[in-house]
Amino acid sequence: MIPVTSDLENKVFPLYELEKQLKPLGYVIGGNWDFNEGSLDYRMSDEDGYQFIRLPFKAEEGMLDSPGAIVRLGQPFILTHVFQAGVEDHADNGVIQGMINQFQSPVDKDAEVPEKYVEKGKRLIEQLEHLLL
Repeated sequence: MIPVTSDLENKVFPLYELEKQLKPLGYVIGGNWDFNEGSLDYRMSDEDGYQFIRLPFKAEEGMLDSPGAIVRLGQPFILTHVFQAGVEDHADNGVIQGMINQFQSPVDKDAEVPEKYVEKGKRLIEQLEHLLL
C-alpha cells in the first residue's frame, strides 16, 4: 500500500455527488464498506494482480446506505491485490478470469505496487483533485 498525500484528505462531500462524478470514470464503491465507512476504488490494471486507487471515506452525517449521507474523505492510496494461481490459469479470457477472481479472496491484499502504477496512481489522484476541488 502506497499512501498518497492529497488535498482531498478531510474534505467533506455528499456521497451521492461523489458517486455521480466518479462512477462514470470507472470508480466503484469497494466491497469492504459498512454503514459508517467505505471506499471508492478504481482498478488501474489487472497485470500481475489488480492495481487500485482507493479513496477511503467515513460517514460524517447519516449512514452510507441512507439517502443524504455526507462523507469525509481519508488519505487516498494505491494498492495491489494478488489472487491465487490455479483454475484461472486456464481461463485466459479476461471476462472469465474476472468472474472467477471476484469470488476468491486475494492471496496478498497488500502486495508490492509496481513503480509504473505508483506514478500512474499519483497522476490519477491529481486528476481527482482537479475534478472535485
